[in-house]
Amino acid sequence: MPKPLTDQEKRKQISVRGLAGVENVADLKTNFNRHLHFTLVKDRNVSTKRDYYFALAHTVRDHLVGRWIRTQQHYYETDPKRVYYLSLEFYMGRTLQNTMVNLALENACDEALYQLGLDMEELQDIEEDAGLGNGGLGRLAACFLDSMASLGLAAYGYGIRYEFGIFNQKIVNGWQIEEADDWLRYGNPWEKARPEYMRPVHFYGRVEHTPDGVKWVDTQVVLALPYDTPVPGYRNNIVNTMRLWSAKAPCEFNLKDFNVGGYIQAVLDRNLAENISRVLYPNDNFFEGKELRLKQEYFVVAATLQDIIRRFKASKFGSTEVVRMDLTKLPDKVAIQLNDTHPALAIPELMRILVDEEKLTWESAWDITVRTCAYTNHTVLPEALERWPVDLFQNLLPRHLQIIYEINRRHLERITSLYPDDHDRLRRMSLIEEGEQKKINMAHLCIVGSHAVNGVARIHSDIIKNTVFKDFYDVDPQKFQNKTNGITPRRWLVMCNPGLAEVIAERIGEDYIRDLGQLKKLLKFVDDDAFIRDVAKIKQENKMKFAVHLEEHYKVKINPNSMFDIQVKRIHEYKRQLLNCLHIITFYNRIKKEPNKSWTPRTIMIGGKAAPGYHMAKSIIRLITAIGEVVNNDPVVGDRLKVIFLENYRVTLAEKAIPAADLSEQISTAGTEASGTGNMKFMLNGALTIGTMDGANVEMAEEAGEENLFIFGMRVDDVEAMDKKGYDAVEYYNRIPELKQAMDQISGGFFSPSQPDLFKDIVNMLMHHDRFKVFADYEDYIKCQEKVSALYKNPKEWTKKVIHNIAGCGKFSSDRTISQYAREIWGVEPSLEKIAAPDDPR
Repeated sequence: MPKPLTDQEKRKQISVRGLAGVENVADLKTNFNRHLHFTLVKDRNVSTKRDYYFALAHTVRDHLVGRWIRTQQHYYETDPKRVYYLSLEFYMGRTLQNTMVNLALENACDEALYQLGLDMEELQDIEEDAGLGNGGLGRLAACFLDSMASLGLAAYGYGIRYEFGIFNQKIVNGWQIEEADDWLRYGNPWEKARPEYMRPVHFYGRVEHTPDGVKWVDTQVVLALPYDTPVPGYRNNIVNTMRLWSAKAPCEFNLKDFNVGGYIQAVLDRNLAENISRVLYPNDNFFEGKELRLKQEYFVVAATLQDIIRRFKASKFGSTEVVRMDLTKLPDKVAIQLNDTHPALAIPELMRILVDEEKLTWESAWDITVRTCAYTNHTVLPEALERWPVDLFQNLLPRHLQIIYEINRRHLERITSLYPDDHDRLRRMSLIEEGEQKKINMAHLCIVGSHAVNGVARIHSDIIKNTVFKDFYDVDPQKFQNKTNGITPRRWLVMCNPGLAEVIAERIGEDYIRDLGQLKKLLKFVDDDAFIRDVAKIKQENKMKFAVHLEEHYKVKINPNSMFDIQVKRIHEYKRQLLNCLHIITFYNRIKKEPNKSWTPRTIMIGGKAAPGYHMAKSIIRLITAIGEVVNNDPVVGDRLKVIFLENYRVTLAEKAIPAADLSEQISTAGTEASGTGNMKFMLNGALTIGTMDGANVEMAEEAGEENLFIFGMRVDDVEAMDKKGYDAVEYYNRIPELKQAMDQISGGFFSPSQPDLFKDIVNMLMHHDRFKVFADYEDYIKCQEKVSALYKNPKEWTKKVIHNIAGCGKFSSDRTISQYAREIWGVEPSLEKIAAPDDPR
């Protein structure tokens, strides 16, 4: 029998990883050694693993530079309409492997390092995640950048270069502890500072009315220093730019008015200005009205708009002079997409520039602004909607407050003309909410100031039109659209699951990587025994690899033949990790009651971060770890049930866990998860979904066939009906014995014997004020989980359902999503054409 292939040899065989040509490999080795010597100033005797990582990163980056320059030159010459994606979050993860995939360098780098006696995976593990996001919204922005580049759009991501990204999560005595994420400590080889494009941003001050128009004066200035990161398209030689702004104090900061001895303090106070880009706010789906956050929101918007207008004026072939002065043409050359309301200040800031600085009339400026801006809504949870106190604005951005008041005056004038004497409607639709303290409703500002408003899954877009923003839909139905989210198949299949990508390519070719709809062709292999075997084998290999990773990190022995049942996402009441906990406890109790029955073994993994100030979410983590302590140490249960909390869930851990999953938990209360994107990643990687009819789950069931998902629980209509009638948790508790048993164990200290009342807040919430109705879906969830266990006992039928799911994934590529944004909102046409490579003659 031939000896099994090593990982190295296996990777070499995979065509989707690019060809390792001899010249290519020799060049890479030469350049690697050159960077070790000239960039890192080391030789092989004193080099560390980190030095080798940086040498490799610089070697790969060299392959981006020519394409990056050529791409920007190409845009300058062809002067296309440019797309600006404004987001306070870009959850990028690692860059090295994704760059190798998109440039088809993976096999060549692998071979070069092998010949140098180095291991690629070991070096990849040294790279820090760029964790500049909380969850779905930030990761969506990252997938969108990949798709915009792969579709040849002249697009730019604009955001903040946070010095500290999302915190690192440690679990200590079962509780979450946060650690600062000092991701730039060793430097970032992928970014290039651009001090020549530094821009001033103004805060505070006062407004003066002069004969020359309105002036915003006596402001404090902070400088915005841009850092550019290349964003390569998939094998099309296009490299777009993500530009992140960092805050710098100006040289004269605090020095004009310092008195004797004040110099040292004045220099130390520069930190106050530079704090703007210090840290990402760690809240997901929650609004915290802090002044520093409002500063961050204005900072990114003000710097970006200056950049957009500079580029608009200068973009004409053969000239760096200002050549385009007619700003009425701005909407023909610029599209601005607002990723949630966080960059909403782009609307009043663009108005300020056009009216105060460019001296346009209000009417003309407003027409330009609305035609340029579009807004994506990401949530309907009321606690997540941004409502800024007016007095904070008055102090920080006095001119913008005036502009917002004027936008509101004209808006309400229009509504009055459509609905005379409907004062309640005016109150509901105002940009300003009256109350003990007046607040600005940023979502209303975005809707009024944009030509397009979209939700992120069909059901979410319908909810927006029928409930939250119904008043706005009634007056401007043409503004409202749906753009169902997607994920990039480059990172979320080719890169993280090369084995599966390859067995798919063997059957239908490689083109599906660019056009994911081609996965439909897999339906003809749904009964093909060889394909079924291949898909199951890849899953088993991914599980073995992840099991090794888990045993290294958690010292728990994993049964790789158990079902890997995974729920990974931010910890939030609406995502209902508690429903998962109740199933775990119920399953545990059943095993204990009938230990000799042949139960389907499971390894249940839950992972995700809780916002540091969210007490309930932190308690939920403590409950999960407590359940694990009991279950994992019970000899009666053995390896039939293990519960693991996945510490520090982040992009890089998702890339390991998702390919290993059998079951994906998507169990939010219907009507609360706007879309979800983790659900799509699991589906593409060969897991089956247990979920409610919420977010994109609805469309996933439609694409793969509802019979190929495990759908349970109330639909949106049922939830609304229950809200009308009233949800009585106690009734369920008294009626369902297994639910009562589980709750009594939690409240009685079964999982926390040394602190019996440890979970009293959770119990009290579930019994008396659970907005997300966990008990109402408990029975159906448990029944549905029984069906899951039964099917898992029949591996062939299970894998057939898996193939149906993979085949139904085409719609959930971010390439499809971005093509729709491009055509239906931005007015640009996506293209799969390559541009010339840097070494090609032009």
